[in-house]
Formats: sequence, structure tokens, C-alpha cells
Amino acid sequence: EKLREVKFHRAFTSVLMRANETLRIVLEAIGQTGIPIEKDKALNERMYGELQGLNKAETAQKYGDAQVKIWRRSYDVRPPGGESLKDTAERALPYYEKMIKPHLLKGETIIIAAHGNSLRALVMELDQLSKEAVLELNIPTGVPLLYEFDERGKVLSHRYL
Repeated sequence: EKLREVKFHRAFTSVLMRANETLRIVLEAIGQTGIPIEKDKALNERMYGELQGLNKAETAQKYGDAQVKIWRRSYDVRPPGGESLKDTAERALPYYEKMIKPHLLKGETIIIAAHGNSLRALVMELDQLSKEAVLELNIPTGVPLLYEFDERGKVLSHRYL
């Protein structure tokens, strides 16, 4: 509802169905389905490798609580066959710099529909969070986070709507 007041010029999302569906629902709800949409795997959720599809209890049973905590609370430790948050940031941030930021510098208003960890990587960069601080960051699902930038792309403010 609060997004109706914002006129978007362009949208960015991952190639995963749930982010695409979220974006579609939001754009339909605010009557802005005609904007260009860029989809890229750089905004995909962190890949959990062998943990993919397991819930927390199953993962803890298979690998132990201590190991699960290390994977969940480490910036650069990968689960077997998966990505760390650092890996996720290393693909999401260059994409932001190359593909998203130029639109912001042109004064465009953009919307990003992505995933918890790819968004955490972006917020880490935008808010200049430490590796430790980003691990504690919880971005609520489905709650828009609005950033405002100056003409140089520096963050002026941000708030949840």
C-alpha cells in the first residue's frame, strides 16, 4: 500500500521463481506492471549446497548443532557444496555497481525483489556494515526497505515502510 506513492522506473530481481512472483504481485498491486525488469542470477539467494532442502532440525541432526551455528553465523565459511555470505556478496555487489547503481546515478527510482542473503549483501555495502554486523542483520520478509541517495549515489537515508 505504501509503495503506491513511489513511481518506479525499473525493477531488478533474481532468476528464482519466488522473487519473480513477489515482484509481479507488488507491481500489480501498485499498478506499475509496465516497467522494465532485469533478472540476473547475481541476485539469487545464497546457495546452500548439500543443505539445500533440509530444514534446521534435519541439518542439525545430520551435521550437529555446533556446525550448523558456524555455517549460519560465519561470513566466509561455506556449507558443503554451497556459498558463504561472502560468496553471495562477491556476486551481488559487482552486479549492483555495474547494473543497478548507474540507474540510481541517473536519478531513477528502482525496486529490487531478491532474497535474504543477497539483500543482506547489498545492505552491508549501502550501510557500510562490518562482517560481524551483517551477520546479525535481519531483513523482514515482505517489508519494503526504502533507500534515498544523493546525486553521487551516497545513501542519504533508509527506512522500512
